[in-house]
Amino acid sequence: MSEQTSTKTLTSILWEGADILRQLMTADEYKDYLLPFLFFKYLSDKNLDSAFKMISFEEEATLEEMQKEFEDARKDDDQWDNLKMELLNSNKYYIEPEQTFTHFISLINKKDFNRDMLTAVFNAIESCDPMYEGLFKGVDLHSPKLGPTPQRQENAVEDLMLKFNELDNLLNYPGDALGDAYEYLIGQFASESGKKAGEFYTPKKVSEILTRVSILGQEDKRGLLVYDPCMGSGSLLLDARKFSSQRDYVKHFGQEIMLTTFNLARMNMILHGVDASNQNLSNGDTLDKDWPTTEESNFDMVVMNPPYSLPWSAAEGFKTDPRFSDYGGVLPPKSKADYAFLLHGYYHLKNTGTMAIVLPHGVLFRGSAEGKIRQVLCEKGAIYAIIGLPEKLFFNTGIPTIIMVLKKQRDNLDRSVLFIDASKEFEKGKNQNKLTEEHIDSIIEMYKNRVDVDKHAHLASFEEIKANDFNLNIPRYVDTSEEEEDIDIGATVAELESIDEEIAKLKKELFASLQELTSDDEKVLADIAKLASLIGGE
Repeated sequence: MSEQTSTKTLTSILWEGADILRQLMTADEYKDYLLPFLFFKYLSDKNLDSAFKMISFEEEATLEEMQKEFEDARKDDDQWDNLKMELLNSNKYYIEPEQTFTHFISLINKKDFNRDMLTAVFNAIESCDPMYEGLFKGVDLHSPKLGPTPQRQENAVEDLMLKFNELDNLLNYPGDALGDAYEYLIGQFASESGKKAGEFYTPKKVSEILTRVSILGQEDKRGLLVYDPCMGSGSLLLDARKFSSQRDYVKHFGQEIMLTTFNLARMNMILHGVDASNQNLSNGDTLDKDWPTTEESNFDMVVMNPPYSLPWSAAEGFKTDPRFSDYGGVLPPKSKADYAFLLHGYYHLKNTGTMAIVLPHGVLFRGSAEGKIRQVLCEKGAIYAIIGLPEKLFFNTGIPTIIMVLKKQRDNLDRSVLFIDASKEFEKGKNQNKLTEEHIDSIIEMYKNRVDVDKHAHLASFEEIKANDFNLNIPRYVDTSEEEEDIDIGATVAELESIDEEIAKLKKELFASLQELTSDDEKVLADIAKLASLIGGE
């Protein structure tokens, strides 16, 4: 099967699974069931596939045939002990024959299944290795969200499993088809979730810009270190693999505050085939407590799409926190954490690295503490580029946003800032506007060239920025206004004369028509005469 065909089949079946839950809960809730179920099937299929290759000389088999071989292997105690050890060593987990997805389907068909069996295998997988610890913690199979009665809840679980059973062995799907289908679902959930989508999803095209500007010049680096302190479901972190020539050596570091979303990111990593040694993910509050602080703590790429203008504590103690202590003795305001996220990410950037962060326009011109922080960043030469994006790109807000690109080490103490106005570079959609590959390529080309482009880009010197009192509002630097054409007075006079002639002609024709009208009603005749007099015909 082709990758395109398999991916289409995969996504269509998964999306049909969403229909089972759509009447029971909102999109931002049913993703917390669909994606873990998909992940369990993947783990189960991989468990059977791995076991089959260890105990059989056959090259191919159906999941049912693999299940039978797996069950037969347990009849030999020595073989079984060795098989379990091999599975644990290679996969970091194993699933008992009576707890596989395939076996559960047979029980469902016999009416012998209950959802507590699924909870039990989730717990068993989590106990196998720290890599899987707490992975299914947010999956409540007894939640009233699944239905108003225990039987309805049971039916919803079974219906989901039967729907997913329409999929082939998930290891048979080529390349990143499974991971891409997982991200497709996340994107569809975001579309349905509206404002809540900002908690877990960055639109793919915006993610691509962030990745391409921050990886530029580092595409061939083996062991590239990528960090997203607001990682959501992890899709932005994973984009680095798409543009790296050393994708299997990219190391991913990410933190997420929401537990269920954090677990989605962990699943996303595994479904994309990221080795356990290349993923270091944390569940925590990025601003409240710095992370990471041991091992690798500075990164080649920092990519972020934090929540916009989120309140934070801004406690006095943060003034001595090394992330925030070097900016004129002020902290980002309590009402808006935009610069707190920015400074956190910048603190963890390597001297040779690049950071790209999505922010609201207000960070470019707001005063007080933010103005002071912005000035220090400009004086350091930290701000490398500002890219203005179109409105309505995100599911959670209709406002236009910007991408700010930051660096620590620049040639010849350069402090210039490239301004790109890409606010009109979009394809209009019904609810959200979209960026095409042509739009993205145009933005990246201007970013690479770093020269003035009329109506689109301007490279501003530090002196120019200082003269603007460190206000970085894009219209101050990129003039997108169109000059009005000179008015041709002679042509206007000729046009007016032509209009007058046409009016006179129409009046004459209307007057002639009125003269032909007659009536037995004296009032009607009087009105016709009055109208003829107003027209002024001869």
